[in-house]
Amino acid sequence: MRKIFISIFFVCCLVITQFTSAQTDTIKKSVPVKYEITYAADLINNISGGIKRGSAYLGMANIKFRINTQNAGLWKGGELFVNAANTHGATPTADLIGDFQTATNLEAGNITYLHELHYRQNLGKFTTIIGLHDLCTDFVSSENAVLYLNSSFGVPSTISSNLPTPIFPLTAIGMQLHYRFSEKITAKFAIFDGLPDDFNINPHNLKWRLRKEDGYLTFSELNLINIINGHHSYYKIGYYYHNGHKQLTEEEKTISIPANYGFYLITDQQIFEKSNGKKLAAFSQFSISPSNLNDNWYYIGLGINYHGLIKKRNNDILGLALAHSGCKNKLHKHETALSLTYKAEFVNHFFIQPDIQYIINPSGTDTYINHAFLINLRLGLSFGN
Repeated sequence: MRKIFISIFFVCCLVITQFTSAQTDTIKKSVPVKYEITYAADLINNISGGIKRGSAYLGMANIKFRINTQNAGLWKGGELFVNAANTHGATPTADLIGDFQTATNLEAGNITYLHELHYRQNLGKFTTIIGLHDLCTDFVSSENAVLYLNSSFGVPSTISSNLPTPIFPLTAIGMQLHYRFSEKITAKFAIFDGLPDDFNINPHNLKWRLRKEDGYLTFSELNLINIINGHHSYYKIGYYYHNGHKQLTEEEKTISIPANYGFYLITDQQIFEKSNGKKLAAFSQFSISPSNLNDNWYYIGLGINYHGLIKKRNNDILGLALAHSGCKNKLHKHETALSLTYKAEFVNHFFIQPDIQYIINPSGTDTYINHAFLINLRLGLSFGN
C-alpha cells in the first residue's frame, strides 16, 4: 500500500509540474479550487549517544485542496480546506535517539489518514472555522521557528506532551472564532474534542465521536503586532485549558485525568532587512504549566535566522536555535536540543535542508542514555496551482 501511494504521488508530481508551469498568475488568483501536493523526507543519522548509533529514512506526503466559494460563483469569504496525508518509514526517536522532544517532526509511523477538513468563513472582522483542525495552523506557532525540524519548535513540549492536543499526526474536531480589532490586534478562541480517538480505533481519522467523558480543550490567544522604525515584532499570548477526561489504560482500566492548563508566549522579531534582500530575524517561545500536574512543566525555545548568506540566494535561510524542556523526571530533569540548519530552495518546487542537532540528556526513556549527536538531511518537493 505504501509503495503504491508513493508511486502515484510521484506520477502526479510530474503531471502537475507540466500543468502548473503553463498557468498564468491571473488564472491562479481566480480559480475556485487550488491544490498543493508536497513531499518531505528525512535521512537521519545518529552519530553518537542516544539509544544506539544508526541511520533511518522517513517521509510524509500531503495532498491539499482549497475551495474558494466566491471564485466558485457562490458567496464571499468562504473556504473549504482538505488535507490528506501519508507518513511512512522509520521511527528514529523511538529506536535510535530516545529523546523526549522528538528530533524530527515527520515521525509518526506508517499511516494514511485525513489530517484536516474544515470550513472557514470571513464575516467582516470575524472569522469562524469549524471541522477537523491542526492547532498549529492558527495558534501557538512561530513564523521563524517553523524552519527547524525538532518537534518542540512547532508546538512547545508542555502542550504536546501534557494534553491530547490536536496536532500532527492526530488532529481533532473543533470550532474557532477570531476577531480582528485592528490590523495590529487579533483575538482568537478555539474549542476542540478533548480526547480524539487514536489510530488504533480510528486508523484513517475518518470517524469522529464527541463524548462527554472525553472533555474539551480550549485555547485563547491574543496576537499583537508592533512596528518600530519599520521593523515588525509579533507577539502571541495564550492560555489553554482542558477540563479533564476519562481514559482507558493498557490494562483496560478506566482512570480519570484531572483538569489541566497552562500559558504561553511566542515572539517573532525582525532585527534588520537590507535593500539587497538580506535580513535577520529572531524568535522566542515560552510555555509553563503547573508542576504538580505535569512532569514537563516548562519549555523555552530561542532562535535566530539569517536570510541571504550566499549572494543572490536571499530565500535561503541559516538558523541556530535551542529547545529546552524542563522536566521533573528523576533520571533526567531537563532535555536541551541545539539545532543548526540551512534551508536552500531551488526553482520554487524543491528544497534541501541539512540539519545538525545535539541533544543533551535525551529524556524519552526510563534509563540513562548519553547525549546524542544527529545529522539529518531533509528533502522537500511541492507542486500546485
